[in-house]
Amino acid sequence: MILFLVGYAGSGKSSLAKRLSRKLGIKQLDTDKLVEEREGASVADIFFYQGEEYFRCAERDVVEELVNSKYEGIIATGGGLPTWSDNMERMNEWGYTIYLRRSPEQILSRLSDYGREKRPMFRGKSDEELLSFMHEHLAQREPYYAQAKMVVDCDTMSDDDVVSYIADKLM
Repeated sequence: MILFLVGYAGSGKSSLAKRLSRKLGIKQLDTDKLVEEREGASVADIFFYQGEEYFRCAERDVVEELVNSKYEGIIATGGGLPTWSDNMERMNEWGYTIYLRRSPEQILSRLSDYGREKRPMFRGKSDEELLSFMHEHLAQREPYYAQAKMVVDCDTMSDDDVVSYIADKLM
């Protein structure tokens, strides 16, 4: 089975995929890393030089290749992947989707300087501007994320608690 972790940028999909992988004893992959390896460029550079549509198509291709290869494990998705085309619907058909729901305030508190810099949509914004942006942007994406088979409200849990909660629900 494939477990797809979905959620907003900075919600912890990549880091929690690694922890959950260890807890469940299964493999984990990250779509952003796979696209970067395939393209030989960072996500930020792909967005800048090729555009978002190119990136989203590359992202979808990576997921389809994993599904077609009969991959079993966790896939940490990019924050926009579920919102593009019919990706959320397809991920629900291909595997089990888990939405890591976090408030913009918590995401902002978790972001390192590097985490802000590596995400083009977060760059150059003050904390107030970024918080306002995240509230608006997350509101647009929420209807897609909310289609997940499992929704985990992470704001009141530590990362270890989130991993244990997901593992318990899956077993």
